[in-house]
Amino acid sequence: MSEIVKFSRPAGFFPKFERRPGPNKTNMHYCPGCGHGILHKLIAEAIADMGIKDRAVIVCPVGCSVFAYYYFDCHSVECAHGRAPAVATAFSRTDPENVVIGYQGDGDLASIGFNHILQAANRGENMVVFFVNNAIYGMTGGQMAPTTLVGQKTVTSPNGRTILDSGYPIRVAEMIAQFEAPVYVERCALSSVKNIMTARRAVRKAIQNTIDKKGFSFVEFLSGCPINLKMKAKEMNEFLDTKMSQYYPLGLKKDVSAEREAIVRAEPIYDADKVKELLFPVETERAVDDDFQYKSEVFDQERSVKICGFGGQGVLSLGHVIATVGKLRNFNVSWLPSYGPEMRGGTANCSIVFSRGPIGSPQADFNCSMMVCLNQPSVDKFLGQLAEGGVLIYDTSTITLPELSADKTVYGINAGEIAEQLGDLRVANSVILGLIARMMQDCFMNEDEKADVDCAMIESLKENYGKKPAVLELNIKAYNIGKTADIVCKGARVSK
Repeated sequence: MSEIVKFSRPAGFFPKFERRPGPNKTNMHYCPGCGHGILHKLIAEAIADMGIKDRAVIVCPVGCSVFAYYYFDCHSVECAHGRAPAVATAFSRTDPENVVIGYQGDGDLASIGFNHILQAANRGENMVVFFVNNAIYGMTGGQMAPTTLVGQKTVTSPNGRTILDSGYPIRVAEMIAQFEAPVYVERCALSSVKNIMTARRAVRKAIQNTIDKKGFSFVEFLSGCPINLKMKAKEMNEFLDTKMSQYYPLGLKKDVSAEREAIVRAEPIYDADKVKELLFPVETERAVDDDFQYKSEVFDQERSVKICGFGGQGVLSLGHVIATVGKLRNFNVSWLPSYGPEMRGGTANCSIVFSRGPIGSPQADFNCSMMVCLNQPSVDKFLGQLAEGGVLIYDTSTITLPELSADKTVYGINAGEIAEQLGDLRVANSVILGLIARMMQDCFMNEDEKADVDCAMIESLKENYGKKPAVLELNIKAYNIGKTADIVCKGARVSK
């Protein structure tokens, strides 16, 4: 006898759920009466009918739908809680032909991932996001969600949600609709047949917008969670159609898809060499071989440098230039920046560590071999970290030094005033760099290596500023002035 199948699961589903662990390969893992199963079917039908199985990418974060990849016969990826919009953005941007479908619950999207969804919507990413709002955290046991109604009882609001304690429930669809970029926003309910048919049209409309590259579409679905809300099926639908829909009105919130042009982005670059060329500057041609090493005894052990000053003084840039010198001369080197919370005008410092062997820690927070201070607060805060026999370099235009022990070597230069005379206060750091080169030549380098110090410093400036010829020229000029300007110097290593 032949078998005739009149109704079966949509072709957007796997014929058998082989990915689901355990013996049950025919049913979903969702609780009885859960709205996820209904919405899954609407999406699977659309994927099959619209012929996009090989282009569709469903992105699901942690939540009840985290195992959606068990069921959909298309590309799918699971991601961290709330991060679906970020992952979906990657799929949309890297291949514009992808039909990207974000699938999120209310505890996920409207709580831990709220900023992610708002930013993706504001950017107008070419994706559709299906948002399941069941007014509760379903997977983790029924806690209050950002969408839980006022007065609604949950595990964490046993007396009912109050405005005074928890504020108002968040109307996500209305918020998304206020952004300029989204093209389509609607709210539906997975309750009656009529409402489900409206939801079916919304699913297809949103996916079609994504196929047409119109931008960001968002559909919110009021959905039942009978287990956690402790309701029977009929009660659940009544709750959706009365209480939920009263606070979250159903209907179209925004539709400008007809008037929007298709998004056309610059074609991504996949060639590895071209990507490397864009991301990393071409290494400066070095004047030394790969096996070159300075012979001066100062480099027989690991050396650490701390540079500190106000944000905006070029503290981090100076550190990066010095670290680049180490790289160009075959040291193992690390550069670790540290920003003050105030950024510009606040404190900033960086640590540079040079070593012939492995670097144990990139942090120069005690026993620093050399310290560069560009403002008084840095002297006050960090001077105690300078090692016995260490070198201090400072800007005399901003700093008054305390009395230092005789083992310290001190070099000072009026870097700020020199930079101002050059017309750009930002090059004070290159004036300091010139002084550092001068100090290295005076105190540490043997005769054969002194000439290479200048060579290495200029190579580093070229690698850091070479793409801006005018900036490079000014920094080299500041460096050369720093080499010859009047300085203050005293201490153990300074020639008497």
